[in-house]
Amino acid sequence: MNRKLLQVCFALVVLASALNTCAQSGQPTTNTFPPRRFSAGAATSNITPRLGVSINGHFNDRAAKHIHDELHARCLVLNDGQTRLAIVVCDSCMIPREVLDAAKALIQQRTGILAENILISATHTHSGPTCTGVFQSEPNADYAKFLVERIADGVQRAVNQVALAKVAWGVGQEPNQVFNRRWRMKPGRIPADPFGGTNDLVKMNPPVESPDLVEPAGPIDPDVSVLAVRSLEGKPIALLANYSLHYVGGVPGTDISADYFGAFCNRIERLLGANGQEPPFVALLANGTSGDINNINFRQKRPPQEPYEQINIVADAVVREAHRVYQTLQFRDWVPLGVAQKEIQLGVRRPDETELRRAQEILAKANGRELRSPEEIYARETVLLKDHPKEVSLIIQAMRIGELGITAIPCEVFVEIGLEIKAKSPFKPTFTIELANGYNGYLPTPEHHKLGGYETWRARSSYLEADAAPKIVGAVMELFARWR
Repeated sequence: MNRKLLQVCFALVVLASALNTCAQSGQPTTNTFPPRRFSAGAATSNITPRLGVSINGHFNDRAAKHIHDELHARCLVLNDGQTRLAIVVCDSCMIPREVLDAAKALIQQRTGILAENILISATHTHSGPTCTGVFQSEPNADYAKFLVERIADGVQRAVNQVALAKVAWGVGQEPNQVFNRRWRMKPGRIPADPFGGTNDLVKMNPPVESPDLVEPAGPIDPDVSVLAVRSLEGKPIALLANYSLHYVGGVPGTDISADYFGAFCNRIERLLGANGQEPPFVALLANGTSGDINNINFRQKRPPQEPYEQINIVADAVVREAHRVYQTLQFRDWVPLGVAQKEIQLGVRRPDETELRRAQEILAKANGRELRSPEEIYARETVLLKDHPKEVSLIIQAMRIGELGITAIPCEVFVEIGLEIKAKSPFKPTFTIELANGYNGYLPTPEHHKLGGYETWRARSSYLEADAAPKIVGAVMELFARWR
């Protein structure tokens, strides 16, 4: 045995002796690997505004006069031992990127969770406070500051609740509560658009049971996707569901309400027997791809209803399916987590000089009074868009939780896009959370841009370039490819 080999053997003996000493003393060694452990925590944070604030989601502005049910930021934190991520769903119509970026920065400062590992979305309730200026509703700066703080509080409290957990996911279907709201009509039955054009080939929300109805211009997505975490003892910690339904409504015009999203959360908690437990169970219902989907059956009139009645009907139906899925789940002790995001630049459809001049003439005739007609309201939007940049930057985000894929897009995404992502994704199942990490208006497909209709009419609610959808889908697939 040569001298060099003797030196190697002696070094190995010394190392083995040191490892044995550490093991006997209970001290960790530098080359031992911690066991793979999965943990989760959840919390809610009340984001209900004061009375008197502007309510978003309508052509005309409304001031809140009553709180029917409280609004919340519902927060879930997951940790696989290497990666920590947070998912937050807010009872809000839409939230601009600058508010969410500020909340993420505060969360990172307080908890150490990286800002790029945080997904924050709005449900799209149309009975929540205005956070983004659209049509005649403008945001309140004090509420925006309050919202930043409360979102960060919620995630910090979720981190405080983190404990070892098991995770599972599954998909069910509830096809009876979703309807495509864009319809092809008989020739000559579609009115002019607010810009004076007569090229629309579809109408959003046509009269129910109209003899002029031909067929819906697109499909639906009936999936009820479920992600659940529970303690090692089997106690529910949180359940995140995803369903592609715009909102339900049937709410008095000056009420604050979380719509069916909040009703779902309350009901699933009771069905799981988790009400009153400590730490509190947290349910979250994120909006899927519902830019062209609502809860109106245009072939059949609905009987007269009391306020909130339809919200309860829809919530009950979706909850029953989510609960059925939950009962079939196989929980796992550990799965890998991943988060990836990228910023993409997309063009803005800005008005030309002729369009701008027409809009200014319409507003001049209104002479400062409240705007009433779509022509007047879109004239104001045209004037406001003239100062928009030629391009805007969007965050496109993807998450993996084991073999579950989640995408996040800052738009009101058409259902066709969500179905395309599900079909192309290497992760099965996959779902998309819309209105996430910002707000950039409707996202129709290029084909739907050619059909026209409300969701394509240029405004702060719809301004991205006509080819935005395929670029966003391409970015999503690029992010998923990082894990394959």
